Amino acid sequence: MNSKSINSELEIKFYFAYTSPFSYLAMAPACALEHSHRVRLRFIPYGVNIRKTYGNLDNPDADRRKVRYLYIDARRIAASRGLTIYPPKKIFSCRSAFYGGLFAEHNGLFRDYSKLVFERFWKAQLDVEDRDAIGAVLSEIGLNSTDFDRYAESSARADLDACFAEADRDKIFGVPTFIVDSEPFWGEDRIEWVIRKLDSMGLRR
Repeated sequence: MNSKSINSELEIKFYFAYTSPFSYLAMAPACALEHSHRVRLRFIPYGVNIRKTYGNLDNPDADRRKVRYLYIDARRIAASRGLTIYPPKKIFSCRSAFYGGLFAEHNGLFRDYSKLVFERFWKAQLDVEDRDAIGAVLSEIGLNSTDFDRYAESSARADLDACFAEADRDKIFGVPTFIVDSEPFWGEDRIEWVIRKLDSMGLRR
């Protein structure tokens, strides 16, 4: 992806997962980039491989220590922003929630949908594996849950596979990851570096 002209908007890819607390924490600052800079965000779901992202977890004690610390950090940041993060009791699959996000995106309501999914999942109020629960969120923002069911049973898997294939081409290994003019930035705490990159490209509004 090449940089755009001074008067056009640069596309920033934002790879995310609803079950990633740091994706949740990155969401609002990422959206704010569209107001501060001449950019547009493209949200791309990515299924995180826990072992690839956080290293060898064969040692259960080391696993617990690392995960516990990551959630301490996430909750610390969330509290400073008035957000709630309750560590989940198990590892959830994002597939149904991703399908819902893709469906919402096709209908121009991705951000409305994602705001509710992130908030409710991290308050332990939403089971992202429950397709009926996902359908209820979609209905709440004005979409048809029956249409969603048809989408989930037809083209949703191919659409999600295309996202994963794009992630492989971009060499994504964890979320949140930003791709700015072909340069990757991994982590919620890399947004300041994204801003520096955009400023150096002359994209400040």
